[in-house]
Amino acid sequence: MEQRVCGRTGRKVSVVGLGTWQLGAGWGDVTEADARSVLDAAVEAGVTFFDTADVYGDGRSEQLIGRFLRDRPDAGIFVATKMGRRADPHAEEAYTLDNFRAWTDRSRANLGVDVLDLVQLHCPPTPVHSSDAVFDALDTLVAEERIAAYGVSVETCDEALAAIARPGTASVQIILNPFRLKPLEQVIPAAREAGVGIIARVPLASGLLSGKYTRDTVFAADDHRSFNRHGEQFDQGETFSGVDYEKGVEAAVEFGELAPEGATAAQTALRWIVQQPGVTSVIPGARSPEQARANARAAALPPLPQTTLDAVGALYDRRIRAQVHHRW
Repeated sequence: MEQRVCGRTGRKVSVVGLGTWQLGAGWGDVTEADARSVLDAAVEAGVTFFDTADVYGDGRSEQLIGRFLRDRPDAGIFVATKMGRRADPHAEEAYTLDNFRAWTDRSRANLGVDVLDLVQLHCPPTPVHSSDAVFDALDTLVAEERIAAYGVSVETCDEALAAIARPGTASVQIILNPFRLKPLEQVIPAAREAGVGIIARVPLASGLLSGKYTRDTVFAADDHRSFNRHGEQFDQGETFSGVDYEKGVEAAVEFGELAPEGATAAQTALRWIVQQPGVTSVIPGARSPEQARANARAAALPPLPQTTLDAVGALYDRRIRAQVHHRW
């Protein structure tokens, strides 16, 4: 699998990574055995980049990855985790050096490592991106060798641009998919210019772009696609990329018609993302080994032709833009 340098970390990661929110919580129940089989399948398919967070299952996702790292120390996995959302309330006042030390110490214990590869602020309140004290604290964590590098996971393009302007920011994680095109306008060009990595999350719009769902699909009560459709628990943009579900199902049917022969709609969406200049890695989740392997295969697809890229843009303009473009 193609490897790309992850911004200012200087480390190479697979262009298709693995998001592990599903292995912690928020997507229905996943057993430990199932989670381990997903990690194994991803690595065997060439994945070298895992993305997790300290709040995914209250640390369960990190702990599962930690056990995997102990069992397969030679797999060469780069692990990005996140911090900040353990704070209750989740407010800018919680983003202090003392909390950062406590949170990263917990993540180091969960992952079984002395130094965390990459720690990302986990969609912090907007004022955090303008706080010199916060970024000074992150620099201190690097100096103390608790973390090797830091980045920011953001909700909006304006937040991404603020993070990119910080000289110590190694990477920015942002929602990017055929139903969320705004980052292509300013964020990704700015990141390329600054040498900041771009980690694309929610690449399938919470599964919408797989084309597997209909208006009648029922999601489990503990699945965020049931309980956060309107932003009841966290930012609405994290669920179906903020797109109205029924309208998204209709648009996904049209998107699926753009898939090249031999590729699924999901693989086409992932291929679209990785060929955007400036993207470092895309991090689809997986709940089964089959999904993990299928996602990884997207990296080997031929580049989508310009006619397909144009069709994606036209679909967005007709069906999606008015819903999301002004919000994030």
